[in-house]
Amino acid sequence: MPSLDGAVVLVTGANGGIGTHFVHDALARGAVKVYATARSPRAWDDDRIVPLTLDVTDRTSIDAAVAAAADVTVLVNNAGATPPSASLLDVTEADIRANMETNFFGPVFLARAFAPILAANKGSVLIDVHSVASWYAFGGAYSASKAALWSTTNSLRIEFAPMGVHVTGVHMGYVDTDMAAHADGPKMLPTQLVTTVYDAVEAGEYEVLADDLTKGVKAALSGPVEALYPDLHSTEA
Repeated sequence: MPSLDGAVVLVTGANGGIGTHFVHDALARGAVKVYATARSPRAWDDDRIVPLTLDVTDRTSIDAAVAAAADVTVLVNNAGATPPSASLLDVTEADIRANMETNFFGPVFLARAFAPILAANKGSVLIDVHSVASWYAFGGAYSASKAALWSTTNSLRIEFAPMGVHVTGVHMGYVDTDMAAHADGPKMLPTQLVTTVYDAVEAGEYEVLADDLTKGVKAALSGPVEALYPDLHSTEA
C-alpha cells in the first residue's frame, strides 16, 4: 500500500486552508520533507517544510519546480481557482481560459513533468483534488474545469499503474475555506478532508467521496439528467 511514512511530498496551493493541512498532516504521518508551493510561498516554522515558488499556469515555473524537487514521491495537485461568475454565458472568455489554466492544464502538465520522477520511485502517489462540481454543473467554468480534471485523472491512473504510481482522485462539496466563504450550507473542515484523503491513499483507494453530498451526486449520474437537475422541468413550455 502507498504510505506517507518516509515520503517526500509536494503540495500545490500550500498557502490555502486545505493546502496547509496537506502539508502538516503529511509530516504527522511520517513524511520526511514537504515542498510547500505557491505563487508567493510563505515562511514555515519547520525545517522539514521547503517553501517553493510555483505558478502551475507557467511552464517555466513548472520546469524550475521539477528541477528543485527531484526527490518527490507524492504529488498533491491541490491548487485551484474559481472564476468571477458561475455563469458560462456571463463570464469573459479570458476568465474561462484562466480557470482552465489553473484547474485543468496546470495539474495535467505538472503530472506530466513529474512523471519520470514518480515512476522512478515505485510506490509513488499522485493526488488530484477535484470537487463534487466534477459531476454537478452548478459552477459554470469551474465545473467544466473540474470535470476535465476528473477525466484526465482517470486516464493518468491507467497510464501510471504499470509504473507503480498510485493515483487518487478527490471529490467533495464545500470546505470551510476562503474560497467557499460565500457559500451557504454545510461545510467540511479542511482537516477532515485531508485526513480522509490521506487515509484513503494509505488504504490504496483510487477515489475519495468525502461527504454525503458527493456520494449522492455520483449515484445520481446513472439516472436521467432531469433527476439530477430538477429545475429543468421549470423551463419546459
